[in-house]
Amino acid sequence: MNEKSIKSKVLLSERTSMRVGGPADEFFEPANEAEFLVCLREQYGAHNPYFVLGNGTNVLVRDGGFPGAVISTLKALVGIEIGDDGRLVCGAGEPLSRVCRYAAECGFSGLEELSGIPGSVGGAIYMNAGAYGREICDALISARAYDLNDGNIISLTNRDCGFGYRISVFRTKPVYVLSAEFGLARGDRGRIEAEMAEYTRKRNEKQPVELPSAGSFFKRPEGDYAGRLIEAAGMKGERAGGAQVSEKHAGFIVNTGGATAADVLELAAKVKAGVYEKFNVVLEEEPVIIGV
Repeated sequence: MNEKSIKSKVLLSERTSMRVGGPADEFFEPANEAEFLVCLREQYGAHNPYFVLGNGTNVLVRDGGFPGAVISTLKALVGIEIGDDGRLVCGAGEPLSRVCRYAAECGFSGLEELSGIPGSVGGAIYMNAGAYGREICDALISARAYDLNDGNIISLTNRDCGFGYRISVFRTKPVYVLSAEFGLARGDRGRIEAEMAEYTRKRNEKQPVELPSAGSFFKRPEGDYAGRLIEAAGMKGERAGGAQVSEKHAGFIVNTGGATAADVLELAAKVKAGVYEKFNVVLEEEPVIIGV
């Protein structure tokens, strides 16, 4: 492993979209897939705590930081290619928004609704991210992944990935996406880009994109929406320290400046209690919460 790829005490508030959280004991930025796999194997083999991080848009790090190794995919797992048949292959560390733009520029449709999701491809598959009625599983053909159990690189079909609402097999097993293959359809570039621009307009109009957040903070309860329940419970605008339930969209907790992870978690607990008291509904956090 290149020594330049290893750093100590990197603040994870600088690597995550919520802009809170303490340092990682070690932060690895492998330069390519081979280094990424070596790093994974070493941490796993030594039984060290580790966490694989993409764009950090759906991750909340506690203020004590992460007592182990955080391994970044952003430099190691990159590249985008698309064939005339519409099969697009990209690295798990690629920003999903970049992949969507690339597809549009090449005149292929199928990712428009997902174009505003700020995470990496690997993170989006891990969470089965979705927007505007479409999830990433709807376009995915297969994922090339590394199975730490036996040290093999495997290919998983869409069905193998075990997708559900904000869940996949990658959340339950030590299997890590290296690259993904999507099936797209030939379309009109102008129409595709116009549709993406409209989704961006809607997102900017309705969501608090101007403030740091981890995206929608609570999963959608069955048959309802978290934001509607939170607003109806009178929690819109509720604060804890520098964290606030967004005045623009109650499904978001935002960092208004100087928030700590403790503020965010305290506010989340208040919101859950308020919604449960009024509607007898238990909200569940959507971001992955790590650290101490």
